[in-house]
Amino acid sequence: MITKITARHVLGHEDGGHVVLEDACVVYRDDTIEFVGREYRGSVDIERHLGEALLMPGLIDLDALADVDHLLLDSWAGPELAAGYQWSEDYFRNRRADVFTAEERQQIREYALIQLVLHGITTYMPIASEVHSGWAETFGEMAGVAGTSRRLGLRGYLGPAYRGGVNVLRGDGERSVLFDDGEGAAGFADAVRFLDFASGLADPLVQGVLLPCRIETLGSDLLKATAQLSAERDVLVRLHSLQGLVERRIIQDAHGVTPLELIEQAGLLNERLLIPHATYTDRNPAVHGEDRGELAKLADSGVSIVHCPLTSMRYGSTLDSFGAYREAGINIALGTDSFPPDLIRGIDAGVQLAKILAGDTGAGDVAGYFDAATLGGARALRRPDLGRLEAGAQADLVAFSLADFRDGVRDDPLRTLLLNGTARQAVLSVVAGRTLMADGEIDGVDLGYWRRRGQELFDKMKAAYTLRDASRRTTAELFPPVYARVER
Repeated sequence: MITKITARHVLGHEDGGHVVLEDACVVYRDDTIEFVGREYRGSVDIERHLGEALLMPGLIDLDALADVDHLLLDSWAGPELAAGYQWSEDYFRNRRADVFTAEERQQIREYALIQLVLHGITTYMPIASEVHSGWAETFGEMAGVAGTSRRLGLRGYLGPAYRGGVNVLRGDGERSVLFDDGEGAAGFADAVRFLDFASGLADPLVQGVLLPCRIETLGSDLLKATAQLSAERDVLVRLHSLQGLVERRIIQDAHGVTPLELIEQAGLLNERLLIPHATYTDRNPAVHGEDRGELAKLADSGVSIVHCPLTSMRYGSTLDSFGAYREAGINIALGTDSFPPDLIRGIDAGVQLAKILAGDTGAGDVAGYFDAATLGGARALRRPDLGRLEAGAQADLVAFSLADFRDGVRDDPLRTLLLNGTARQAVLSVVAGRTLMADGEIDGVDLGYWRRRGQELFDKMKAAYTLRDASRRTTAELFPPVYARVER
């Protein structure tokens, strides 16, 4: 099957970099691109004209929300309230339980993956909160995610999250990590089992990877086992780390080294590792305020970082700085990490934060950020056939409309989309030649139903916070509204 897509603007790829073509087309046969340019003279089976739109490589989200979002609840609080969002020590020792049934967890996943499709994400690596799980993800849960992902047609890099410990608020009011070695061993066994399961599917859209939780929740033995398995199977590892001062304190207290030194000691510091955030390296003002060699160590190792600018900003931090990391030679991919899974808004946030940090409007590296959302993600996945529109690449592409009056006047199409638009303007999503979404519709998906069901699941998640809070405050106390709500 040969398909031709035309658009006013096409982000093609030539001589190793993206280029913009006007009034051009992309032609693909089955799952592979055959032509990108202005004049295609061959015959086609299907032709679609997008008009005033930007057609570009599918977006790669390597910290993609696969959950109902908790940032809506917990990104506003000061230290006292924020402490109530952690597990209490009593909850850890005596009362921990799953908030959702297995069926509800699968519904949460489907709701989230539908959101990815609608926002132009074509390749993803999932992230979900463990706070409302009895411990972490299971083999069965991730096998269900794989089934949903295959049905929707997304390209997923999947594995159950596992951990040996959990962040808690101790009885003395301090943040700490308490461990359960049995849970850690069971989670790791499920991760191994899933690698075998994914391999057995023989589906190019499902790739097994290792997705341990936050570094401070793993312990040395589990980190080393992860590194050994990654080397034996040649599989990617994503490890949330270098993302906060509390993490840094816990690691130094427990191991006597920095988080990056612990990663290196475990044998994980290599080209198979993806580090979401990586905001708290030694150059961060809250750490040392100067580069003492950590950027060079990251670059030399071949590690990729997964920058999540919108989520980081909402929690009060940012990468310091995008330009410095790129200049050091570190591969940067992007992630969303929270709702909305909107990499266009994420890129905009990153670009504007870069200007503020540098005190220079010229530091807003739009091309660098779009590269990170496409080429950087592909490089992190070791997939040179992704993240670009050129002959021989996978037919993964997305289009954003620029036709609405509210989009304003047009200059450069990428800057126009960035400043005036969002990923909600996605009008076409194609993965491996299959059309997942067209004009905001996904075949077989009732968006009205999922809107209602998503709200029900969110409300159940919110209500459970009071069970974990050491002070057993009500949800109204834990999550006060912007203004008082008055009943008349």
